[in-house]
Amino acid sequence: MKEFELKYGCNPNQKPARIYMQDGSELPVTILSGRPGYINFLDAFNSWQLVKELKEALGLPAVTSFKHVSPTSAAVGIPLSDKLKRACFVDDIPDLDRSPLACAYARARGTDRMCSFGDWVALSDVCDEATARLIKREVSDGVIAPGYTIEALAVLKTKRNSNYNIVQIDPNYVPDPQEHKQVFGITFEQGRNDFRISPELLGNLVTENKNLPKEAVRDLIVALITLKYTQSNSVCYAVDGQAIGVGAGQQSRIHCTRLAGSKADTWFLRQADQVLDLPLRPDLGRPDRDNVIDGYINQNEEDVCAEGNWQKYFTSRPEPFTKEAQRAYLDTVSGVSLGSDAFFPFSDNIERAFRSGVKYIAEPGGSIRDDAVIDCCNKYGMAMAFTGMRLFHH
Repeated sequence: MKEFELKYGCNPNQKPARIYMQDGSELPVTILSGRPGYINFLDAFNSWQLVKELKEALGLPAVTSFKHVSPTSAAVGIPLSDKLKRACFVDDIPDLDRSPLACAYARARGTDRMCSFGDWVALSDVCDEATARLIKREVSDGVIAPGYTIEALAVLKTKRNSNYNIVQIDPNYVPDPQEHKQVFGITFEQGRNDFRISPELLGNLVTENKNLPKEAVRDLIVALITLKYTQSNSVCYAVDGQAIGVGAGQQSRIHCTRLAGSKADTWFLRQADQVLDLPLRPDLGRPDRDNVIDGYINQNEEDVCAEGNWQKYFTSRPEPFTKEAQRAYLDTVSGVSLGSDAFFPFSDNIERAFRSGVKYIAEPGGSIRDDAVIDCCNKYGMAMAFTGMRLFHH
C-alpha cells in the first residue's frame, strides 16, 4: 500500500486527506481493521516510537495510551500489586501476571482513566490474547503493534461492531533521518530527534544526594522517553515502571508540574482503601465509574456524595474524602521520579514535586537559577541529574 485515503484531516472540513510516502515507496503499515483517521495516525506513529524506544532502553514490553498527540501514560510490563489491580479495574483477571504485555497495558490504560477515554494504544510487542481482551473492554479508538496472534486479532476484530482500528507496523522500518512538515504553506526541515535515552544520561548528579537506585533509573528513563513524545512544555512523574502524571502543552513549566502532579496525586489516592472500598452501584459502566471516582477524589462540578446525587452512583452514602485526609495519605508517598523536557527556571517546581512524593529528578539544567533549584532539592534530600539534553516535541 503506497497511500491511504483518509475521510478528512484534523477536522471534517479539511479535505482531501491521505497518508503516503514522499519517495513513492510502500507504507510501513498494514490496516487490518477499521479506517483510522488523520489524528489516529498522528497518535499511532508517535506512540509507536515511544514504546519501541522504551522496550529498547529497558528490555521490557512497553505500552502507551495516547490522546491528541500526547501520552496519558506509558508503562513497562511489571506485575501489579493487588491494590493497583483494583484501582486499574483488572482485579477480575486471575492470570494477568502471565502476560507482561497485558500488565504494561493495564498500567498504562489504568493510570489516567479520564484522559485515556477514547485513546489510541501502542504495543511494543506482538499483541497476545490476554492484552487484546483487556483492550476490548475499554473505550478506545485503535491500536498499533508489530503483530497480533491469531487469537488476539479475532478478539479485537469483534470490537466496535467489527470496525475497531487495528494497525500493524513493520518493526524494522527506519524513517529518513531528515523530517519535514508544512505550516502555512511553508516547509520546515530538521533532523529527526534520534537521541538515545539510556541510564548513562543520568550520570551527572548535581545534588548532595547522589544515590540513584536502579528502580529510580528505570522510572526516570520511563519519564524521559515519555516526554520525548509529549507536546511541550511537559513534565512527567513516574514510579514503579510507569508514568503516573503527564503535564503536556503548557506555556508555563510550573503549570506543567502542577498539572502532572495533580494527576499523580489522583493516581495514588485511587489506591487508598477509602476509594477502593467505595460502594459503587454494580450497574455503573466502566466510564461512569471513572467519572464518579474522579469526582469523589477531586470534588469536581458535581458533589457525588450530596443527597440526591449519591443514590445515582452508590449503594450507600460514602463519607467524603476530605482534603485533610487526602493530604495525610499523600504524605506517606515517596520514591517518585520526575522528568522535565527542559530546565526548571524556578525552585517552585521542586516545592510542588515534593508534595507528590518526588525523590529523584532528571532535567537538562542550564537555567541561570540552577543553584536555587539545586538548593531546593538539597533541602528535601532529593537526587537530581542534569541530562544536558532538551526534549521539546511539537
